[in-house]
Amino acid sequence: MLGVKRSDLPLDKDAHSRFLPWLIAFMVFLAVLAIGGILVLNATASRWDQGIGGTLTVQIAATEDPLKDQNNLQEVLNVIAAQAGVERYLVIEEDRMMALLEPWLGPDAKAGDLPLPKLIDVGLADEASFDMKGFTRQLQLRVPEATVDDHRVWLQRLVNLIRTVELIAIAILVFIALATVGTVVFTTRTGLAVHKEAIEVLHLIGAQDSYIAGQFAGRAMMLGLKGGIIGLILGLPALMAVGYLAKSLEDAALPDLTFGPLEWIIFAAIPLGVAFLAMTTARSTVLRSLGRML
Repeated sequence: MLGVKRSDLPLDKDAHSRFLPWLIAFMVFLAVLAIGGILVLNATASRWDQGIGGTLTVQIAATEDPLKDQNNLQEVLNVIAAQAGVERYLVIEEDRMMALLEPWLGPDAKAGDLPLPKLIDVGLADEASFDMKGFTRQLQLRVPEATVDDHRVWLQRLVNLIRTVELIAIAILVFIALATVGTVVFTTRTGLAVHKEAIEVLHLIGAQDSYIAGQFAGRAMMLGLKGGIIGLILGLPALMAVGYLAKSLEDAALPDLTFGPLEWIIFAAIPLGVAFLAMTTARSTVLRSLGRML
């Protein structure tokens, strides 16, 4: 093979090593999916944190008296305007609310047919200094129909869930790496047993253990690189297919599976990392095995 030194051991003819690239390809395929999931979860958590972390939603339940509903709205706006730390507030129009409800109610639903609550989107300038308890207490005293939805509460729960899934994905990567190491170790030890007589001859003519280990390490590196490239070629289309299906749903709550230059560099480095792991594993396995044989 181009770029590979001539080997004094017929490693290319080993039947057992032909399965190594495909086993590594399967491991890399799983690793690509796991890494893709980690990247997407990180991006999604950051996007939701930036978009929702500093906002509140005040909801005013509708009553049977339109005049009272209007007075309640004005009273809530007065309370919001008097709060320190509020950067902006906006009453959500009924047309926008109906557009959000259209997937469930259909296009024929009218605002007058439903007792829609009044929603006010509140942006905080400094959420750390905002007195949430005091704000809620004032609203309840002046407008009992008003409630406050603090996005930070469920956002923190969502972030905790995402971090848990990320830890699971990282654990999967660790198991994949361990399985890859175990596969290379088994293949290398089998090769040592098959070529035991040839290795003894090399020792007799003065070959050092490091030279013999280099023979196995070079072979493992090329097989690992081949398997890594195959796994990457299989894994990326799978991620793209999932991203296409998620995008076709047109749901803003779903994660964005679009990757940037840094993510593509990470994916491109996977075969190189696998090749390096296979090379170092094979080399250390041979050196330990030869040390016990002598």
